[in-house]
Amino acid sequence: MKQKINHSALKQQFFKKLLPLWPALKGSLAQVYKPCIRPNCPVCAKGRKHPNYLLAFTQKGKRRCLYVPLAMVPLLKRALTNGRRLEQLLYEIGPALLREYRNQNPAKTGPTARLKRKNRPLKS
Repeated sequence: MKQKINHSALKQQFFKKLLPLWPALKGSLAQVYKPCIRPNCPVCAKGRKHPNYLLAFTQKGKRRCLYVPLAMVPLLKRALTNGRRLEQLLYEIGPALLREYRNQNPAKTGPTARLKRKNRPLKS
């Protein structure tokens, strides 16, 4: 019969770290300079162009880019930072789950199990 593993402590710890990471986003934000569509724009005539922000991300395996309003740039920067932190948290949870499982289910084979068998008293 399989033993049920209690992950509640690990799950609570994960959710406690997860909540402050909202909003989270995976992608990148880049500032680019583009000419506008106005025919007599003085900025474009001087060759300086207009600053814009692009959000690059992957959707269904394809790279996409969207223009970002200037007012959303701080929110998206925070979301991208949170996304990187969330990704790191996900990398950490795998080994933690495995350690918890191994603590609750001692090995029946391998070096530690062999040591335990050697130290057992012999049957008479």
